[in-house]
Amino acid sequence: MSRTYVVTGSASGIGRATMQRLRGDGHTVVGVDIRDADVVVDLSTPEGREELVAGVRLHTGGRLDGIVAVAGLVAPVPATVSVNYFGAVATLEGLRPFLTGSDAPRAAVVASLAALEEVDDALLERLTAGDEAGARAEAERIGTAANATGSSPIYTTTKLAIARWARAQAPSPEWAGNGIALNAIAPGVIETPMTRQALETEEGRAALNAGAPAPLNGPAAPPEAPAALLAWLTGAENSYVTGQVIFVDGGAESLRRPELV
Repeated sequence: MSRTYVVTGSASGIGRATMQRLRGDGHTVVGVDIRDADVVVDLSTPEGREELVAGVRLHTGGRLDGIVAVAGLVAPVPATVSVNYFGAVATLEGLRPFLTGSDAPRAAVVASLAALEEVDDALLERLTAGDEAGARAEAERIGTAANATGSSPIYTTTKLAIARWARAQAPSPEWAGNGIALNAIAPGVIETPMTRQALETEEGRAALNAGAPAPLNGPAAPPEAPAALLAWLTGAENSYVTGQVIFVDGGAESLRRPELV
């Protein structure tokens, strides 16, 4: 049965692969991005988030079966805070009412394996409190500083925050109480324009595998791998999985935290 989805970040990477996967399966997909999309908006701004809801309503009549929030940034700038956390939350909350007419409503958001890296506690506190202005100020303070593994604390903290948000919201009356499954995925290294240059050399592949060792088909996965999981999580067949953060990382998380079950 054909379903109707919205996918943010649809112009590239995991978002594009997810949109293509769903459309290939015969579903209707409204793509959202800052360019080259059905709905062109800037999710780093409150105005852009309002335009997202209005644009999706225009394309769908206000009815969805699935929401896939992929849009994100990696740059060590305040906009990353606004897109990765506040933009993702606004996408999921703003479009959640559109799911109420579906027989099998589903939603998913993209976190990251990087959420296991060092985070900034002050930024995390502002994110958890829903204080966007304060969070952006903390991002200005952090600037281009890197953590012990060379990652930006802005990126790692926003990804941890959105994963925690999804887990906290999933069992709530607004989500599970309305029959809506809400999950997050945490990709490891994915083949994108950002990683392509490193993957072309033996040294680059070794560096990627050192940071996120992937014993299963490492050091990187094509974007179609997380896209397939997102398609299943937001499909009608997923009737009982919710509140989970599922790692798509070739085994990296299990190597780092083997004691967790």
